[in-house]
Amino acid sequence: MTPLTAQRILQMQPSATLAMSALSRKLQAQGNDMINLSLGEPDFDTPNFIKQAAKEALDQGYTKYTPVPGLPELRKAICEKFLRENQLIYTPEQVIVSNGAKQSVSNILFSILNPGDEIIIFTPYWVSYNEMVKLTGATPVFLSADVQANYTPTPEALEQAITSRTKAILYSSPGNPTGTVFSKVTLEAYAEVLRRHENILIISDEIYEYINFCPTHVSMAQLEGMQERTAIINGFSKGFAMTGWRLGYMAGPEWLVKACSKMQSQITSGATAFGQKAAVTALHRGRPSTISMVETFRKRRDYLLEKVKALPGVRCNHPEGAFYLFPDFSSYFGKSFEGLVLSNADDLTMYLLRHAHVALVSGTAFGEERCIRLSYAASDSILAEAMLRIGRALEQLS
Repeated sequence: MTPLTAQRILQMQPSATLAMSALSRKLQAQGNDMINLSLGEPDFDTPNFIKQAAKEALDQGYTKYTPVPGLPELRKAICEKFLRENQLIYTPEQVIVSNGAKQSVSNILFSILNPGDEIIIFTPYWVSYNEMVKLTGATPVFLSADVQANYTPTPEALEQAITSRTKAILYSSPGNPTGTVFSKVTLEAYAEVLRRHENILIISDEIYEYINFCPTHVSMAQLEGMQERTAIINGFSKGFAMTGWRLGYMAGPEWLVKACSKMQSQITSGATAFGQKAAVTALHRGRPSTISMVETFRKRRDYLLEKVKALPGVRCNHPEGAFYLFPDFSSYFGKSFEGLVLSNADDLTMYLLRHAHVALVSGTAFGEERCIRLSYAASDSILAEAMLRIGRALEQLS
């Protein structure tokens, strides 16, 4: 039959990170020795005590449907986490558990945005933000900053981007793909602007909160007058190495949680019962394992940053969180290999994939076409080999 694909799907871009990983696997299956630095997934296993909690939950019969917004004990544990670690007071009615932080973001966007609305997205952005917004019919407004500015837009630029149609702003800190962490001073400067626009919702994606090399993590919700208009996105995938468990959560004003719960009830319902029970254990006992993992990431960042900055013409910020570098490779645009001119980050990324056998993600997918994202969620030996291959491949360009 003739394909009946809807226009919204035809117009949607696939996830660039997943697409690059799939292409890397295809080349691997063809016999190539591939190194995949494209995925945003910790290379650590979920801690055993968390897996044990899931096994015990299964034995206790936690195999049934769960309440749409999450098990009461998990929502309570999330509230306790916010109070203990962020000095923020939430009730369980202000928390919803979802099937991953990605669903938490989409729940919010579909709950607040109408066609014609605008939402300001700090750029570079996580790959799915833009596509999610377009599905709602709203208009994304990109607020950009480059590597020299540590990918941190100015408050003045934020003020200029706001219009009568602005419904929300959306950013991540620690950031994906940049690793940038917004300081309290920076967030306060943004808050000063936003206090003059009281009907704008702040969507703060804090999924990398625990993978943070700064002394403390600061959330917009901690600033005066901002908690009641901030939605915090978080989850278990990054900080607890629980990517495959698909567990995220949102904390925010109760009206928004109710709207998101209504949305989720018609799409997926609640997250897995035994997974949520394990998540309670993660929140109560998981920080020591997280601290150890973060120290490993910090050492890898320092190593990879030194190697990347040694590449001729490459510029990179000093990331303070997550597990990515997002260097500017634009000095290589216009160079060629065997007559093939590399015009942009897409071309350079494909060149490195096919000739260095290293899978990276073009910055185009993140709204910054001069850059390429490297994940250092890989062993020291793999990172060393990857940089050796990248360096050799760049040397072949003329």
